[in-house]
Amino acid sequence: MTTATVTTSSQTSPSAAPTQGWGGSSFATQVAVLTGRSLRSLTDRRMLPMLLIHPLIMLTLFSQVFKGMSYAPGFPAGVEYIDYLMPAIMVTTGTQAAMWAGAGLANELKNGALARFRAMPISMYSLLAARSLFDLVRNALQLSMLVLAALLLFGFRPAGVVAVLGALALSLIVAWGLSWLFIAIAVWVRNLEVMQMVGMVAVFPLMFASNAFAPIESLPGWLQAIATVNPLSYAIDAARGLSLGDFDAGPLGWSLLISALIAVIGAVVAGPGIRKP
Repeated sequence: MTTATVTTSSQTSPSAAPTQGWGGSSFATQVAVLTGRSLRSLTDRRMLPMLLIHPLIMLTLFSQVFKGMSYAPGFPAGVEYIDYLMPAIMVTTGTQAAMWAGAGLANELKNGALARFRAMPISMYSLLAARSLFDLVRNALQLSMLVLAALLLFGFRPAGVVAVLGALALSLIVAWGLSWLFIAIAVWVRNLEVMQMVGMVAVFPLMFASNAFAPIESLPGWLQAIATVNPLSYAIDAARGLSLGDFDAGPLGWSLLISALIAVIGAVVAGPGIRKP
């Protein structure tokens, strides 16, 4: 008499066990990969000259057109105009670069490049972080080349290496904070042309209604009132103080605080917008 061996359904081989699906990479990995994707555009040989041409033109024009401002009331005694102007050019160049952070994101939203990422297991916030880091690196490269050109071609003489590096770092922090504001605008308008117009309307009044090119005391009364409360004036004062070796903690603290607040507000506002289809 034979006995049949019964195999129950609970006795399954290891190979038949269900496997767990891939849950996606970490947030840091996503940001690193997406930032690297954007940074590859800097390998284009046409990119580096284009990064330098615009700020170099501004430095050339303003250093010649406004050179007479060195005789204006409130101008620091014994300071060459190029030394007075260069920290302001660093801050304003970073501010304009922050505008292009929003323009670049608006372009990718418009042409559908970011729509493909929604089908992937990644955080949409990583797209925003990667965009801000890419523009930070691009801005650092642009400002570094600008400082080098000012030293070699225009006779820019800061108080020292640490002084000019401090002004450069502050300009990058201010630009990074503003980039989040323009990123937030971009994810809601989703139109490159509109984003560019909004950026121009926002940036140029900030630049010229400030102490960038002349002391506040030499401006008309109504413009003095605007320049005094202009956040960009604090950043320019701080960068100028660092570059000239006349450090003042007040403007530096205010510029860092304002930049941090703008970055936080921009990131909070941009989050819901980037998740919209």
